[in-house]
Amino acid sequence: MTAHDIKLSRRDALKGASALVIAICLPSPAVKAQGKAAPLPPISPNAFIRIGADDSVTVVIKHIEFGQGPNTGLSTIVAEELDADWSQIRATSAPGNAALYGNLNLGGIQLTGGSSAIANSYDQMRHAGAQARAMLVQAAATAWKVPPAEITVSKGVIAHAKSGKSGRFGEFAAAAARLPVPTNVTLKDPSAFTLIGKDKANHRLDSADKSTGRAKFAIDIAAPGMLTVVVARSPRFGGTLAGFDAAAAMKVKGVVAVKPVSSGVAVYATGMWPAIKGRKALDLRWDDSKAETRGSDQMFAEYRKRAATPGQTRGQTGDVDAALAAGGDLVEADFSFPYLAHAPMEPLDGFMIWDGTTAKARFGSQGTTLDQGAIARTFGIAMDKVEIDVMLAGGSFGRRATANSHFAVELAEVAKAMPKTPVKLVWTREDDLHGGYYRPLFVHRFRGAVKDGRITAWQSTTVGQSFMAGTPFVSKDGVDPTMTEGAADLLYDIPAFRSDVHTVSSPVTTLWWRSVGHTHTGYAVECFVDLLFEKAGQDPVQGRLAMMGKSPRAAGVLKAVADLAKWDGPKPAEGRARGVAVVESFNSFVAQIAEVSIDDKGEPKVHKVWCAVDIGTAVNPDVVRAQVEGGIGFALGHALYAEVPIVAGAPAVSNFNDYRSLRINEMPEVELVIVTSPEKPSGIGEPGVPPLAPAVANAMARLGVARPKRLPMVRPA
Repeated sequence: MTAHDIKLSRRDALKGASALVIAICLPSPAVKAQGKAAPLPPISPNAFIRIGADDSVTVVIKHIEFGQGPNTGLSTIVAEELDADWSQIRATSAPGNAALYGNLNLGGIQLTGGSSAIANSYDQMRHAGAQARAMLVQAAATAWKVPPAEITVSKGVIAHAKSGKSGRFGEFAAAAARLPVPTNVTLKDPSAFTLIGKDKANHRLDSADKSTGRAKFAIDIAAPGMLTVVVARSPRFGGTLAGFDAAAAMKVKGVVAVKPVSSGVAVYATGMWPAIKGRKALDLRWDDSKAETRGSDQMFAEYRKRAATPGQTRGQTGDVDAALAAGGDLVEADFSFPYLAHAPMEPLDGFMIWDGTTAKARFGSQGTTLDQGAIARTFGIAMDKVEIDVMLAGGSFGRRATANSHFAVELAEVAKAMPKTPVKLVWTREDDLHGGYYRPLFVHRFRGAVKDGRITAWQSTTVGQSFMAGTPFVSKDGVDPTMTEGAADLLYDIPAFRSDVHTVSSPVTTLWWRSVGHTHTGYAVECFVDLLFEKAGQDPVQGRLAMMGKSPRAAGVLKAVADLAKWDGPKPAEGRARGVAVVESFNSFVAQIAEVSIDDKGEPKVHKVWCAVDIGTAVNPDVVRAQVEGGIGFALGHALYAEVPIVAGAPAVSNFNDYRSLRINEMPEVELVIVTSPEKPSGIGEPGVPPLAPAVANAMARLGVARPKRLPMVRPA
């Protein structure tokens, strides 16, 4: 079974005649809700490992693989404790089943997000590997009639030195499968690791198939009798269908049917091109009575007005008003952030067939439990009648994990309208950029005081839409905590501090975006603290370190990146300057220094980025490196160029020609150091993103160019 084979079913996972299946139960709901570690007693059928008679070790991966590396990372953890040879290892995506594959950090639902894939599975997969090893050893000991303690395992070979006997996993898999699963196993001491934390110790499991085209994505699916479906949706957010005429569309060769769905009008055809032609031929009428009619500029103006008044307090220390009134230099600033699309390389797409009883789906489902529930509600069936094969996906950055599962609902609706017909629903690139679920538009307003060379007061107000409105993740007081994460809990010791928020609403649909709230708070906070250091006459590195008494890990990465870059101050030299930023997100600490020049157009050019990360135990350093480099490129492209401008309630971009991304010649050199840490693993898929833009902006300020107050940094004339 290969890394891209997603055909493993629950029945397959339970087969034990020629395979050893390892099972682990999940902690109780109360423990899961608190995010605490718990004992992992083995109970069937929570299967994670299958060892075949051919010596293969197939690791069932409960997190979707869309480029961030869980197939390799989770398999590395298993292989380490199992003492398998990496050539034996295969990975396959877990089917939709929260009881087996729930995320221990996210309430037990099957969901990939929050950079939690390794963090929530580390202990779980170590125990699974250790249990499998113990069972193989016991099976060999019984066969050879020797004490288990005398048996060793190394690179997939089980050996007994005294008798000279040895064998491979496959020889003992069937016998091991008949043994009881041990409750207590001894995990390796980290000093004995041969894979975990070792650079270049193994290769990524998904790279070869992706490079050669063997990897299968939802966009690749074809089935006999399958119809391709595209949906016409309102051009304005909040608009609804008032009526349509399909006569012209039905005349397009290849168009089979036209059906209304809750999101608009679905066109079914024998291929993608006739489906698109048929959609263009539709005569559509939209009701805009409840639609958004404002544009981005009007929203920014309204948000700035709101930011001048206090919002709901999200964090507070001391008396800010008194500290601001106590004298010293007053520093004020505001920063504005546009709507941003996720724009993954593979837009939303998926396959489904509805037989009247069971819905069978195949797509890159990031929130599998949420999607199963939404599909079940659409058909009016129980969740166990919904099967989801989780496929590889060509990127996400959060886009495939909507709390309302709007894509899964749309997929179910188009399948429900054509029973017993295989359908593939595809969003075009334009659909993707017009479809919303953007990173929300935000405004930040700051007031701070500097007295006697010290920062004595800090007050911030954030205005924007919720990432999570209507989801279970909103806090008890009704405020989305991710709106102000990083702004309401600074890394810095400031005697008088207050952070507050205004939550506004709009029909423009919003969603978490790679690094969620830190996408905007990281920029705002790290630019403002640099402004305060300028006023205080302090070096931005030394100034930060002096205020990080409560944040030793943040101080550690800042010291590490300063050493890596040979920091000697922020002053420009030879037309270049350096800026710094530090952000903690998802329990990971990242510091970056960017070296920047200004070209003859007045635009920033980023030459090099130094980066230091503390993510606890780094399971795969090469994957960490790739995620940081990718995060820096992702962040830089969006900071420099990206915006979804809203004009009269509709998005004013259509494709990569006007939703500009970073080009290969614009990618800076990246130098990374992974700080050694005894902590358990945290995430790295997202934390490389937030520090980049403020580091660039702070470098620009040293070159006499004002830190951009409104992103993107390069705006149309």
